[in-house]
Amino acid sequence: MLMNHTNQTEDGLFSCYSPSVVGYRYFAVLWGCAVTITGTVGNLMTILAFALDPRLRTRFNVLIVNLAVADLLYCTILQPISIDSYLYLRWRSGQLWCSIFGLLLFLSNAVSIITLCLLAVSRYLLVSKRAVFDRVFSNRGLLLLLISAWALGLASFGPLWSVYVFVPQVCTCSFHRTRGRPYSTILLFFYFFVGLGCVGAFYLLIYRRVRIASKALLRYRFSRRSSRKKTASSVQGTDDSGMESGTANTCSCEMSSQVEQAQNKDEVACETSSANPSNSSAANKCHPDIVPASSISKPNPNAAETSSHSATSGDDGEFKRVTRMCFTVFLCFVFCFVPFLLLNIADKHNRAPQVLHMFCANLTWLNSCINPVLYAVMNRQFRQAYHMLLIRAAAPFTGLWTWPPSPRS
Repeated sequence: MLMNHTNQTEDGLFSCYSPSVVGYRYFAVLWGCAVTITGTVGNLMTILAFALDPRLRTRFNVLIVNLAVADLLYCTILQPISIDSYLYLRWRSGQLWCSIFGLLLFLSNAVSIITLCLLAVSRYLLVSKRAVFDRVFSNRGLLLLLISAWALGLASFGPLWSVYVFVPQVCTCSFHRTRGRPYSTILLFFYFFVGLGCVGAFYLLIYRRVRIASKALLRYRFSRRSSRKKTASSVQGTDDSGMESGTANTCSCEMSSQVEQAQNKDEVACETSSANPSNSSAANKCHPDIVPASSISKPNPNAAETSSHSATSGDDGEFKRVTRMCFTVFLCFVFCFVPFLLLNIADKHNRAPQVLHMFCANLTWLNSCINPVLYAVMNRQFRQAYHMLLIRAAAPFTGLWTWPPSPRS
């Protein structure tokens, strides 16, 4: 009798059954399976592409890989358990796995947010303070940053181990809504509001910095054209030591200031742009043995204008595309989590329909599988690397289609 009572109590603690969600669970299971397959394959391809393609082995892409590892942790380990709980409308793995699941869930989310912050900071330093970027995001610095990200996530949500419980509203394990306060409230506010707010602020600074640099380069090109016209019109009957000397000094000072920005943007592009063999201008900038970097600062009007033109048309465009991709990844993260956070804040007494809670929770699953899709759509390097990986993976099967081999004539 005591055993039956214990089983009934456990069934009640780990059950999320409700007549209102019986039909919805099939949608959740199908959605979870799609997220598991897409996220596992996509994030594995991202890691393999980084490991196999030398063009992708940049300091910036190390952060992309760290984000993929955090998403892969969720897709391969946690998502199948969530699918099982939705299929049976109960948690079948016991309290120990419930605590492990809750810890890994928030660890994955914490590492993702920290990595998004590092991505935004790296982009800002790359375009504004290159020397600081080289010091902070060096090989050793990157290793320390990545270890610190995982250690900080574990240290933040580890103390909540005793309050990870099964939450029937979302049919998954999380920390208890009230027993973890105020520590859990502070953590959520710090990561999801302060952390994501800082990411948005850094991208705003990047946008302003790029706009200022682009306008400065355009003004420089206009001033160079004007100065050449004045020089050509006044070269006859003018003393070299008179007005022309002052004009030359003014143009030289302006050129050194503006071309320094162009040189900085060239360095930015060498860090982030693709090593495209057909792009000779990018190759010349990224390899000093082809075109020395010191030649950019020479007072050659044609060379200065060529440098500013390439910075605005080629390298600057590549930097903007990569930054736009990172900003899109950030927006998708916000889109996936904000509805769930706002619903939990607004519905303190759990009066909202359980289906709505489940749908907002299932929307967060999308974050773990959408990033590789964004890389493929918005980044030429990753798109080409994914294509080569698919060709290699399909090579053994394409050989079967041509079996037996046709006889030689």
